Amino acid sequence: MNPAKLIGIILIVAGALGLAYGGFSYTKQTTGMKLGPIELKVEEKKNVDVPLIVSAAAVALGIFLLVGVGRK
Repeated sequence: MNPAKLIGIILIVAGALGLAYGGFSYTKQTTGMKLGPIELKVEEKKNVDVPLIVSAAAVALGIFLLVGVGRK
């Protein structure tokens, strides 16, 4: 398989997921306080929003790479 086609498929899948979910979230764990053997852990939930235009552009670029590149 051509590397351009593989990247195109990955972009289409990532763009479709971005369109479907609109973003993702993750949990960041940090040490709030450490006093000898006692540690206070803090978990923060972060949200990352993926803009609609970025997801649509990823799908369009993926389709272009899948269909357009490699054609003579």
